[in-house]
Amino acid sequence: MVMAWRYAAVTAAFCLSCGSAPAEPVDRDKVMAALPRLDAMAQQLVADRSVPGLAIAVVHNDQVVFLKGFGLREMGKVGAVDPDTVFQIASLSKPVSATVVAALVSAGVVDWESRIADLDPAFRLHDPYPSAEVTVRDLFAHRSGLPGSAGNDLEAIGFDRETVMHRLRLVPPSSSFRAGYSYSNAGLTAGALAAARPTGQAWEDVAETRLFKPLGMASTSARAVDFISRSDRAALHVDVGSGWEARVQRNADVQAPAGGVSSSARDLAQWMRLELAKGQIGGKRLISAEALAATHEPLMARGTNPVTGDASFYGLGWNIEFGRHGLSWGHAGAFSAGARTLVQLYPESSIGIVVLANAFPSGAPEGLADSYFDWVFEGRQRQDWLAAWDGMYGALFGPAGTMAKATYAPKPAPSPALPLAAYAGRYRNDYVGDVVISDKYAALTLELGPKGEQSYRLTHFDRDCFLVYPTAEMPDTPSPVRFAIGPDGRAESVMIEFLDDNHLGTLARVAD
Repeated sequence: MVMAWRYAAVTAAFCLSCGSAPAEPVDRDKVMAALPRLDAMAQQLVADRSVPGLAIAVVHNDQVVFLKGFGLREMGKVGAVDPDTVFQIASLSKPVSATVVAALVSAGVVDWESRIADLDPAFRLHDPYPSAEVTVRDLFAHRSGLPGSAGNDLEAIGFDRETVMHRLRLVPPSSSFRAGYSYSNAGLTAGALAAARPTGQAWEDVAETRLFKPLGMASTSARAVDFISRSDRAALHVDVGSGWEARVQRNADVQAPAGGVSSSARDLAQWMRLELAKGQIGGKRLISAEALAATHEPLMARGTNPVTGDASFYGLGWNIEFGRHGLSWGHAGAFSAGARTLVQLYPESSIGIVVLANAFPSGAPEGLADSYFDWVFEGRQRQDWLAAWDGMYGALFGPAGTMAKATYAPKPAPSPALPLAAYAGRYRNDYVGDVVISDKYAALTLELGPKGEQSYRLTHFDRDCFLVYPTAEMPDTPSPVRFAIGPDGRAESVMIEFLDDNHLGTLARVAD
């Protein structure tokens, strides 16, 4: 899961006149004077159990001026977070992957305007024209028309990357081609995979050879198996009412370019140096300034930041904002399974911060970054950013979960279900594939995903509606499964709501 908000239509001209502070250099003394406050705030967050652990890096004028870990890698176990602790960085992977593609563009392997149809002739979107014309730039800017949730549901029930990419062609667009912004993990992944194809290497190898190795990012990978193999790694944590617990593991290989990178604060500090130095590291050019600058161009309007009010745009894998301290480039990352991350750079002041946290929900990364930059640029903290960001992230699922629990609270006198055999059988559509409803254990069981590997017990709610609890991080939040009964008294179709974001969750009964 990646944080997003609703986007109003604004223009670049408006943005540049909406109260953005003028860019200015920042003295090293101010940068260093704010670090003890940053350190103390991070220590207090851990002491208060607001997060289990944190890792923070700050760079300024091509130097790492702060690098430190706080708290625990996993609650209840020995093992402190340090600068080399590896975190799953979730959607912070997107700007990292944009840098990888910029390296390919710099080397002349592809261009940001390369058409996906030329790079990968098998790839399709729903409609012919976008399929023929969509480019790497379009997919990294989230303007292909592909809905934001497309493919996430298939990944969640166990389908592999090839299957998810192939079935995107079945998803109706959420907007006209290039006319709307829709934040899509699958779309950006498709763009990255296509950009890597001319090399003959897997995306994960391209990322390693074009970026991670040249920067000395020895702890960074786009493969889940590499993350799991690290002894110094941070577990994911969620709070289901009794404090932080490491309950869920998250393999994001299907969307590796969009959300599957793992890294440390030390490694990401080197990447921030590269970004702020316009493609150079240690005086050596790694990526052309032009190829990298393309990623920072504001292309799609996102309205205003929901907490700071800054005018917000999307570039190529980057949020571009114009706010109280001037131009910034940034990106947040989040897994509802238990991760929060943030990078925020002020290019005209050559300063940046990365904050990695091993818990969800938490506004700690943004709260720390916004507070730190207030201290650097103004010498004071404008407001309680931690509280504001905690409230924003806490509201992502809370109201929806509360509503679902209220809507599907047990009825005092529900209408009885039909005999279970009326619902049992095989159902199918081209997007979800085969689903089996079984009654062999005197209760209905939903089996789906490749080879029916995902299994959920159904609880009766009312007549032909049953409930399922599909997410481990929200184990008490129900989602309905509704059957439509045919004239023969048997279910002729089933609608699975947690697979219906794009109206592809209804499956028809097929012959046994």
